[in-house]
Amino acid sequence: MENRWDDGRRFEGGLDECAYGSRLIGSDPSLVLHGGGNTSVKVPFVDITGEEIPALWVKGSGCDLASIQLAGFPPLRQHRLLDLLALRKLSDPEMMRELSAARLDPDSPQPSVESMLHAFLPYPAVQHSHADVIVTLTNLADGAAIVRKVFGDDVVVVPYVMPGFDLARAVRDLWPSQVNDQTVGMVLLNHGLFTFGSSTREAYDRHVDLITRAEDWLALNAPASVAADEPLGPVDPVTLAGLRHDVSRVAGIPLVMIRHSDRAVARFVKRPDLGSLAARGPLTPDHVIRTKRLAMVGRKVDEYAAAYAEYFADNESRGRVPLQMLDPAPRVVLDAELGMLTFGRTARDAQIAGDIYQRTIAVLERSEDFLGGYQALDAADLFDAEYWDLEQAKLRQTGKPTEFSGMVALVTGAASGIGRACAAELLARGAAVIGLDRSPEVVATFTAPGWRGLEVDVTDPAAQRAAISAGVEAFGGIDLVVAAAGIFGASQTVAELDPASWDSVMAVNVNAVANLFNESDPILRLSPAGGRVVVIASKNVPAPGRGAGAYSASKAAVTQLARVAALEWAEAGIRVNVVHPDAVFDTGLWTDELVAERAARYGLTPEEYRRRNLLKVEVTSDLVARTVAELCSDRFGATTGAQIPIDGGSERTI
Repeated sequence: MENRWDDGRRFEGGLDECAYGSRLIGSDPSLVLHGGGNTSVKVPFVDITGEEIPALWVKGSGCDLASIQLAGFPPLRQHRLLDLLALRKLSDPEMMRELSAARLDPDSPQPSVESMLHAFLPYPAVQHSHADVIVTLTNLADGAAIVRKVFGDDVVVVPYVMPGFDLARAVRDLWPSQVNDQTVGMVLLNHGLFTFGSSTREAYDRHVDLITRAEDWLALNAPASVAADEPLGPVDPVTLAGLRHDVSRVAGIPLVMIRHSDRAVARFVKRPDLGSLAARGPLTPDHVIRTKRLAMVGRKVDEYAAAYAEYFADNESRGRVPLQMLDPAPRVVLDAELGMLTFGRTARDAQIAGDIYQRTIAVLERSEDFLGGYQALDAADLFDAEYWDLEQAKLRQTGKPTEFSGMVALVTGAASGIGRACAAELLARGAAVIGLDRSPEVVATFTAPGWRGLEVDVTDPAAQRAAISAGVEAFGGIDLVVAAAGIFGASQTVAELDPASWDSVMAVNVNAVANLFNESDPILRLSPAGGRVVVIASKNVPAPGRGAGAYSASKAAVTQLARVAALEWAEAGIRVNVVHPDAVFDTGLWTDELVAERAARYGLTPEEYRRRNLLKVEVTSDLVARTVAELCSDRFGATTGAQIPIDGGSERTI
């Protein structure tokens, strides 16, 4: 393992050093993934009177080590934690109440459930990770013996115990019989690695040393697998959308699905023992809340759900309070043709499941092929972790699901103007968004996990078809479609009409939308949320203007196409509505100079011209986008075939 400590860095005290070392640990995916691991330092807390109080500063629950700052470490009364550890028993609710009460700063985050363990360890600084190489050594039938072979007596070895009070007590009881002058760390079987020292730098150096020793031993005894020659190729998007539909149906909510088809996945899903490996369980118990206990092999979702219900029934009595079964849908699917598919309420959740299982694949193969076979915790222990309220609280910290969580939108013309505003609004409301535009800027228009921008000319049917397929591979399907790509074309009277200009306007404003509807049809029919389509047309449909024959005719044609689609798609539960914006001046069609020129023609100031409507309001792209999003929402669940003006009120259209 590379030691990434910057020797030239200076710190403003022990907590600053702890935060820096924590980020080094947290930013390495081979050590920690998505909020895992924890760290601490014991330095005094100075209260408002100037009194110094012995304190443990420990990572706050739910904080991410990769980005943690000083505020992410709640200070706790050290002596109070040791007093609690002297109790014979302490329930989880009691523990969390006491840990919360032990905070010296009530505005700081809730402390880690492993705070008492950190308090017990007799060292100023502690670092804890779930390093891949450590769980590779411990998730074996003879894991304890192998750990001793690799590290000798330099570490304390602790059998698996649920984190929290019970684990802290178990370590306290084992400590005297194993600790010695050479002790530099502690290995928790099926869990991870602790190192400690007089400073965070020393704890980090020891982390690097122990992990390097594990890497060297594995390199000699269990060489890493070689990836397949080629990643998996593309698959039918309708097949992917169908599987997403089935998994979402079992979950009872729409889920985003991400396809992983890289070389490591390609090799793994073609293994003859795939079914056996997928049934072994996660690397550490806390992964179960992201990946479920087992991955699903193949596509028989109902069979997986039935097996999950049986697993719940077998273990339900272990709960200390009445339990309600979580949804029985898989979060990881493995298939020889499709690769690895991961699911989540958001694109980020689905990616977290993917990141975790990518690491799992490497450990599974190494353990199975060279170390006598991978062996996770038994189902009962994993059930306790999955239904442990303190683990579920990690998920609840993300807050209430947003309006379009689990849904996937496709927006054309997404790099600018109304299309960009629609994409931004749908992202803000929780949708994953596939954005199409001919501008290369579409790729980086947004940086959210739920964004996939694709450079494509929508007038090229083959290119648009390929983009739709890529979008479905990215997020699993399409639930919402916003057809916003459009051009105005040259201003020409009927007598001046140029066939090439006419054709180019029709190609973007009508033909591309017709092709989009055709390609999206089978995917929209598989939407777990019911398809919702909005077409951006124009005020020129009910009130055309002089010199805008091609534009007006194209928008009238696409409006008629949308009405036909509303008739044909209704039986599938797909809604199609149209909005007619007018005078949206914050788009690429308008410049300040053009607005000033048009305003002068009417004897108005630019500001007056922008509000030249009955309500005297300025119509913006954001306003159009909010209306589009509302039409996609459940509040318009009984509306299809509607045409909504967004023009501030026009005498010509009224």
